Amino acid sequence: MDKEDRPLSREEMQAGIDANRKKRGRPVGTLKESTTIRFDRDVLEMFRASGPGWQTRMNAALRDWLKSHSPTRRS
Repeated sequence: MDKEDRPLSREEMQAGIDANRKKRGRPVGTLKESTTIRFDRDVLEMFRASGPGWQTRMNAALRDWLKSHSPTRRS
């Protein structure tokens, strides 16, 4: 039997599982917060139609809006 064809030992298997678990989830130290919010369907459709990364672009659009608007001021 070739060395690469042998089954993994219990320790090797566990080390692989542990290494994979460390890679999953949000990176440590992120400042983003998960929330639930409702948007008009047409707004979401436009952002989603722009492809992968639409949530990041939506966040950037809101951040840009905040540069010239007060979130507490009603328009």
